[in-house]
Amino acid sequence: MAEKLKHMHRKIVNAWCMYDWANSAFATTIMAAVLPTFYSAVAGATLAPDPEKAAVLASAYWGYTNTIAMLLVALAAPILGAIADHSGARKRFLGGFAGLGILFTALMVLVGTGDWLMASAFYILGRIGFAGANIFYDALLPHIAHPDEIDQVSTKGYALGYLGGGLLLVINLAWIMKPEWFGLPNAELASRLSFFSVAIWWAVFSIPLFRRVPEPPSVQERGESANPVKAGFQRLRRTFHEIRRYRELFKFLIAFWLYNDGIGTIITMAVIFGKEIGIGTTDLIGAILAVQFIGIPFSFAFGWLARRLGAKRSIMLALGVYTIIAIGGYFMQSGLHFWILAFLVATVQGGSQALSRSLFGRMAPRAKTAEFFGFYDVSSKFAGIVGPALFGVVGQLAGSSRLSIISLIIFFIVGGGLLLWVNEREGIRVAEEENRAAGLA
Repeated sequence: MAEKLKHMHRKIVNAWCMYDWANSAFATTIMAAVLPTFYSAVAGATLAPDPEKAAVLASAYWGYTNTIAMLLVALAAPILGAIADHSGARKRFLGGFAGLGILFTALMVLVGTGDWLMASAFYILGRIGFAGANIFYDALLPHIAHPDEIDQVSTKGYALGYLGGGLLLVINLAWIMKPEWFGLPNAELASRLSFFSVAIWWAVFSIPLFRRVPEPPSVQERGESANPVKAGFQRLRRTFHEIRRYRELFKFLIAFWLYNDGIGTIITMAVIFGKEIGIGTTDLIGAILAVQFIGIPFSFAFGWLARRLGAKRSIMLALGVYTIIAIGGYFMQSGLHFWILAFLVATVQGGSQALSRSLFGRMAPRAKTAEFFGFYDVSSKFAGIVGPALFGVVGQLAGSSRLSIISLIIFFIVGGGLLLWVNEREGIRVAEEENRAAGLA
C-alpha cells in the first residue's frame, strides 16, 4: 500500500511539473525569443521612417505592452485567488486563464508588417492568460509536494520548463532560419506559425495536470458568505486585518517584488535590447535557446544547493550574479558578450525563481494558497509593470537602452538587502500552526 501511494504521489508531482513544460513555450518563443524580434523587425517596422528610430520606439512600446498586461493581472490576482480558495476551484481558474492565453497566442498568427497594435493587444491578452494561470498553478504546489521536498519539486518544474520550452524553440528556430526546408516562403510566415505552435504545445501538454492533479479541498472560514465573490472579498479583508500575523511572509513579498523586478525585466527586454544595439538575430535567438538547455542542470543544482545552504541564501547568491549581469549589459558590444551574459542568466534564472516560489509556498497557509499566491503574483506583476516601464522611459529619454539595463542593479541590491531581514523559520512556523488549526497539517 505504501509503495502504491508513493507511485501515485510521483504521478501527481510529475503531472504538475508537466504544466511548466507546457506553458514555458510561451515564455521562450513569445516572451523572450521570437516575438520581441518579430515585434521590432516586422510589427513595429513602420513606427518611424528611420529604421534606427523605429527600433528604439519598438523597444519602448514593447516595454509598455508588458506593463499594461501585468497591471491588469495584478489588479485582479488576490481577489481571484481568494475566490478560488473559497470555492475549491483552483484548477477551474487555471483552466480558464490557460484557455485565454492559448486562444490569443494562436491568434498571433494573423500579425503582419506594421501590425504593432494588433501584436500588442494579442500579446497583452495572451500574457494575462499565462500569468493568471500561473497563480493557480503555483497555488497547487504546497498541496502536491511534501514539506521536505517542496524546493526539489519546484526546481524540477522549472527544469522541465526549460526543456519543454527549449525543445519547441529549437523547432521554431529551424522553421525561421531555414523556412525553405519546410516548404515555407519566408521567415516572417515561419515566425507567425511558431506563435501558433506555442498555443498547440501549451494546450496538449497541460492535459496531464487536469487529469491527474487533484483539486485541494476548500476550507470555509467562520462567518463566510456562501457567495464566492463576496466570500473572496471577506477573505481579503480578514487577511489585511491579520497582516501582522503574516509579517515575515509579507516582508518576503516586498523583497521578492524588488529583486524579481530586475529578473523579469531582463527576461522580457534582453532580446529587444540586443536588437537595438545591433546584435544579430542568430546570436540573440541562439543564446536564448542555449539558456533553455544550460538552465536545466543549474535548476536542479539550486534544488541541491537549497538542501545545504537553505533557500534564502541560495537566492542571495543568484542575486549577486544578476548584479554582475546588469553591469555587463551596460558594456555589451558584440554577439559574444550577449552569449556570455546569457550563460550567466542560465545559471541563476530557474533556480532563483523556483526557490522563491517554494520558500513562499512554505510560508503560505494551505487553506489560503491561491489567495496568498495571488499576492505573490501581484508582487511579481508589479515587478513586470515597473521594470519594463522604467526601461522604456529611460531608453526614450536617453536615446539608448544602455542606461536602462544598468538601472536594474538597484532592484537586486535593495531586494537582496530586504531578503536578509526575512525570518523564514518564523514564517513557516505561522503557516504550520494555521495548517494544524484547519486540519490540513
